[in-house]
Amino acid sequence: QVQMVESGGGLVQAGGSLRLTCAASEGTASTYAAAWFRQAPGKEREFVAAISWSGVDTKYADSVKGRFTISRDNAERTHDLQMNNLKPEDTAVYYCAASSRVTYARTNLRDYDYWGQGTQVTVSS
Repeated sequence: QVQMVESGGGLVQAGGSLRLTCAASEGTASTYAAAWFRQAPGKEREFVAAISWSGVDTKYADSVKGRFTISRDNAERTHDLQMNNLKPEDTAVYYCAASSRVTYARTNLRDYDYWGQGTQVTVSS
């Protein structure tokens, strides 16, 4: 079973930046798509960004486009989310995910099989 571990969350002021990192325990996860989702209190988990196994294909939610960047390092079995110009509405628990079935970037959480435990991101106004 692949384990995913996030790091890098925290408290930041609006306009600031954070970088989240997700590390996979096994190499299998590096051959498939990876993504970040988030869940705010009282809301459903929503898509943030996804990246294909090669790193060439990426997708972003409209709300983060131009501010967030997803990347991956298959040799290190990691994928990161660089978050710039953060807004209070970005406050949520962020979850990393990896697929065991699809290789291209996907926005549907049902395409992902391995999930991290979540890391809190809080943006103050």
